[in-house]
Amino acid sequence: MSLINERQDFSTIADLFLLHGSMQSPAFLDGRLCAGLAMQDLSAEAWLEEVCLALGVEQPRDEPSAERFLGWRRQTLDALAASELGFEPLLPDDLFSLAERAQGLKEWTLGFMEVIQDAGDAPRKAWSPALREAVEDLEGIAAMETDLEESAENEGDLFALTEHVRMAAMLLYTEQHPGRPQVENAESGTRH
Repeated sequence: MSLINERQDFSTIADLFLLHGSMQSPAFLDGRLCAGLAMQDLSAEAWLEEVCLALGVEQPRDEPSAERFLGWRRQTLDALAASELGFEPLLPDDLFSLAERAQGLKEWTLGFMEVIQDAGDAPRKAWSPALREAVEDLEGIAAMETDLEESAENEGDLFALTEHVRMAAMLLYTEQHPGRPQVENAESGTRH
């Protein structure tokens, strides 16, 4: 099985970042990836360039690393474009503290919002009121306090915020790609 089709999770990508000498969380870049796919149909080449820039390297260190970065993009695009609404943002899982998971969600949202803000106001004019409201809510999530105490209530709140972010990302993709099923060739990564 090719690495490009292997399931990527937060820890896998974080380890890949470490291999490239970066301690940063992949959550911010995943937010940028989701919004980039929705707003700009971010190409595989542009994605690799963005990852390398964020990691401070000229290129992935080897072919398997490049394949994993491309697999991350492919997995995200497939999930956003799928009809079963199974997209999940790339965030720290339950092995991380509640504060670390909240920080991951905040970073993801900051990355997502950065791409939307860079696109300017023009695309927003065509958005539904539901999408405009969801994106406005994300601005609040991007500013949230992340130093959360471990509690069932905070756990529930973080789950609800994560679900809101997840739905906003899918709504943005769907509205920017109306009635358009998955049209990208999985092997070549090119559009038809």
